[in-house]
Amino acid sequence: MTSAAELGGRCQRPADIRIRAAPAYTLTARVLHWAAALCIFMLLPLGVISANEWGGFLQDSLYDLHRSIGAMVIPIMLLRLIVRWISPRVPLPNDIPALQRQAAHMTHLALYALLITQPLVGWIATSAYPAPIPIFGLFKLPPLWHADRALSDGLFSVHEAIGIAIACLVLAHVGAALFHHFVRKDRVLMRMITG
Repeated sequence: MTSAAELGGRCQRPADIRIRAAPAYTLTARVLHWAAALCIFMLLPLGVISANEWGGFLQDSLYDLHRSIGAMVIPIMLLRLIVRWISPRVPLPNDIPALQRQAAHMTHLALYALLITQPLVGWIATSAYPAPIPIFGLFKLPPLWHADRALSDGLFSVHEAIGIAIACLVLAHVGAALFHHFVRKDRVLMRMITG
């Protein structure tokens, strides 16, 4: 058994070992994660404001901003998939129960799937409306579907439902990260912030 003297004069608690042992995400993975998070945190309120037509004289500008940011999610998520595919998966600490590991895995899979699907559904719905999709006033995305107002209405309902699902998953994801940081006091959150 290791004595306190051998440990540099202090005893190591399990939390100390857990904090040092948690591997970090790469800088690329962290930048893409926070870029996606920033987009989501802007898109959710913009979507609610736009869908309910609470924008007043800014309504058209808010729609355009929502579409522009939504379009950015597509390349961000595709890059995230590539990085995740070529980089080794960062494991959770060993002492996390199997059920929590499975919940974390399923939440991540659902977020990836919905964050790739959502902007494509929005793009098709907007194309079918039909309405232009200007990207920050620089250029317009081409339509993905011909004019079909009934299809557009249905897809916008799907778009809304996916947005609600994303909001719920983001709340679960953020809640879990805060639980790790403030309750478990491990590095699960910090490894995505500082590496």
